[in-house]
Amino acid sequence: MEAIHQDSNVSAEKKETIMNKILGAISGSFAPILGVLAGSGLISALLSILLSLGWISPEGGTYAILSAAGHAIFYFFPVFLGITLATKLGANGYVGGAIGGALLEPHYTDLVAAKAQNVDFLGIPVILASYSSTVFPILIAVSIYAVLDKLLKKVILKDLQMFINPLISLVVIVPLTILIFGPFGTYVGEAIGMGIEFLSSKSGLLTGAVLGAGWTFLTILGLHWAVIPLAIANLAKGADPIIAMAAAAPFAQIGMGIGVFFKTKDKDLKTVAGSGIVPGALAGTTELITYGVLVRYKRTMVIVAIAGAIGGAINGALGTKATAFALPSFLSIPVFSPIGIFIIGVLSALVIAMVLTFVFGYEGKNDVVPVQTIQEFGLAKVKKEKISSPLSGEMVPLSEMTDPLFSTETVGKGIAIEPVKGELVSPVDGVVTSLFPTKHAIGIASENGAEILMYIGVDTIHLEGQYFTSYVNQWDTVKKGDLLIQFDIENIKDAGYDVLTAVVITNTNQYLDVVPTKDSKIQTKDTLISLIV
Repeated sequence: MEAIHQDSNVSAEKKETIMNKILGAISGSFAPILGVLAGSGLISALLSILLSLGWISPEGGTYAILSAAGHAIFYFFPVFLGITLATKLGANGYVGGAIGGALLEPHYTDLVAAKAQNVDFLGIPVILASYSSTVFPILIAVSIYAVLDKLLKKVILKDLQMFINPLISLVVIVPLTILIFGPFGTYVGEAIGMGIEFLSSKSGLLTGAVLGAGWTFLTILGLHWAVIPLAIANLAKGADPIIAMAAAAPFAQIGMGIGVFFKTKDKDLKTVAGSGIVPGALAGTTELITYGVLVRYKRTMVIVAIAGAIGGAINGALGTKATAFALPSFLSIPVFSPIGIFIIGVLSALVIAMVLTFVFGYEGKNDVVPVQTIQEFGLAKVKKEKISSPLSGEMVPLSEMTDPLFSTETVGKGIAIEPVKGELVSPVDGVVTSLFPTKHAIGIASENGAEILMYIGVDTIHLEGQYFTSYVNQWDTVKKGDLLIQFDIENIKDAGYDVLTAVVITNTNQYLDVVPTKDSKIQTKDTLISLIV
């Protein structure tokens, strides 16, 4: 029985690690654009207020220009997400952006707009669909691209990689996205839509609970766009219950955001939550709360699901409907009827989420990203910092490394160390943000915002963990000098591998300069890199 229990724990840990990786990749890819999402959401909120006051006309130039400013990030979401996700996964961000851009390029969108028939790619039939504002297709496409990019870097000559790798990646991934990844998302969305229609015909209460609980997660994957046409079709007949039931979800997120705002003592997290409440409440754009808080803290997912289910069940059971299409917010309440019941439903979701968050908190033991790594989300400014050496040994410029990822500073600026002792220690106070399963590489985020990657050896990933022992786990808090990894230098060399270790600052672009020490030899805890802001 004990062995079975241990096996189940191991299995749970593996599942948890996979989930952490997925959510970590999603949250990390949204991190750099949270600020522009918040700003765009506030523009939408401003437009809603100006329209409701009658100060501007929806047909006027002022509205058109401000609307363009507020909606650009959403329309071109595949481009921005392609850039950030590719960067997060260690691939070329501009290629990722180009993959997203291909889905919005006029030659393709003209086919979609014209509803062209019998379109094919090399004889393979193409299912045309609009991908503006979508998330799911580009998440899949760029994830596959990142794998392909790593393979190409191993087989393509270094001098040819600059143009050959993007060429092959675009020629392979863009068609695959339009032929497979995009339609897959479309089919999944259509299946969800049919499920909602089936539930609606059976029980408004059950449908409302399912929609209220699940709408947030459909939105994260961009699958909610497949349900919107059902709502629009209902509106064409007079009124729609789907938006009214789903409205509980964004209000639950707003309530959770309020709860986090008052619960947390962390100033940066308070800024994230507070900044997300306003556009969510006034314009119905909750992206900042979703990707700045909810994806990071899994307990909030449960809270939002519970509160959304209750609010959605109230609206579904009592027959509330939308009389016009609008993103659910306080300003759009008048388009729902009966208005009194709708208010009861959405405010129930808001209050329940707020109270649950305040009472039970938002942090769980196995959160994807602990509060200490708020800088991972690009909202905390980095500070001037000195990074200590994680190893004792001789200094080697990154340019002399055989791995082009480091020699070309693609990953970031830094320096390499030829170690004389097989002990890697933490160079800063911070949090372990990544630990390779093969134990040969580890990433740490410092308390002052530096993101540090330490990669032991060249191609040592092929050792599959042999001769490496780790003393920490992902998301552990560490202090400067704490032992992270031990490795057997002699056995690694006897196996035919170099132990030259790269120490790089992966968020180099957030600093004015990254200055390695000029000393030829170094000891652990000596200053290795100075970060200038």
